[in-house]
Amino acid sequence: MFKRKVYEKLKEWKRDRCGKTALLIEGQRRVGKSTVVEEFAKREYDSYILIDFSTCSKEIRRLFEDISDLDFFFLRLQILTGTNLVERKSLIIFDEVQMCPLARQSIKSLVKDHRFDYIETGSLISIKKKVKDILIPSEEQRIYMYPMDFEEFLWALGDSVTMPLIQKAFQANLSLGDGVHREVMKKMRLYMLVGGMPQAVATYLEEYNFEPVDRIKRDILQLYEDDFYKIDSTGRLTQLFDAIPAQLNKNASRYTVSSVVPQLRPSTSLELIAELMDSRTVLVSYHTSQPSSEMASYKNLTQFKLFLSDTGLFTTLMFKNKAFTDNDLYRKLLGDKLPANLGYLYENLIAQCLAAAGYELYYHTFPNKEKTKNYEIDFLIAKGNKICPIEVKSASIKRHASIDAFGKKYTAQIAEKYLLGTKEQQKEQDLRILPVYMTSFL
Repeated sequence: MFKRKVYEKLKEWKRDRCGKTALLIEGQRRVGKSTVVEEFAKREYDSYILIDFSTCSKEIRRLFEDISDLDFFFLRLQILTGTNLVERKSLIIFDEVQMCPLARQSIKSLVKDHRFDYIETGSLISIKKKVKDILIPSEEQRIYMYPMDFEEFLWALGDSVTMPLIQKAFQANLSLGDGVHREVMKKMRLYMLVGGMPQAVATYLEEYNFEPVDRIKRDILQLYEDDFYKIDSTGRLTQLFDAIPAQLNKNASRYTVSSVVPQLRPSTSLELIAELMDSRTVLVSYHTSQPSSEMASYKNLTQFKLFLSDTGLFTTLMFKNKAFTDNDLYRKLLGDKLPANLGYLYENLIAQCLAAAGYELYYHTFPNKEKTKNYEIDFLIAKGNKICPIEVKSASIKRHASIDAFGKKYTAQIAEKYLLGTKEQQKEQDLRILPVYMTSFL
């Protein structure tokens, strides 16, 4: 199993909550939820039972139809699974819990009973179709699990020294030197191609060949689309998902749903976007009309951009309808020769890094003095009662008109200004220019 940061959150939950709540781990499919939870169970408990509701027997499912007698419930569960449970020293895992709503509803009674600890994992958890007939337990503590971030990817490569070095350089505002910078950027570009889905990372480490990695990512994308069809048989969800690279490529100020699915009612559009969000396969960046620390209060639900939660999947989705041999993105990105019109690939990377660091995603547009076009700030993050504007550049950083204009207009609200790109760390007056691999330290 790869080392994952979420493991420490599981240990904190076990130590601090002492069985007073169940833990619900949400995340997109194939992100590694089940693997991490089972490894946690093996290391931290005397025994455990893992119930995978996508494959378990009808007998186990029927247990949750009546839990009025918990003594009898646990007795039958132990017999059916062949596992001995030890009071306060055993863990019961409900894997893919969205496939058995009654099991999720039972959490209230099971936690109150307090004999054992409970962890639920699932995808598409919040879809109304999955929970409309049950009582959602309040005894749940939720955490979200993202794809492997850059540091976790480096750990998988056997590198545990690079990120601490980068953090020290970031904090001291020091240069890493050309040689080190080139090496770290090479690894970052590799991460952008492979991504953070554990199966893709494992395949790369086994074969050091991008073609089988790409096949794995295509399989994962197909799995997502199969899920979308189960939720929306019209195929509209799949259309919205597949169009994300093309929409970003337009360099427009919003994702235009009507250009992907014409004649869609606004209410239906919002519902479909909500379902995409619930799948955790996408990240949504909302336009905020007021760039301040309270920008969440000013977000426009109808003006947004969509990104994939994993940039490795994004690189494959960009060329999904072509054979791998026709995809020269891998060669160009590895050789640091990415065309300027593919700069939105770096935007997706920054969105992923910011989300993994715990930030909600916002952006802001405003007209220039002549009102002939709009300036755009790619991302805004809050720092205390101030904000930090972020502009993303994949190539030249000679011009950065948007963030310069933003700095003049909102000087009092700004803590720091960041320009993220491929160049080494430097400072240009009050603008901090950073390589993309420092994003997680913002």
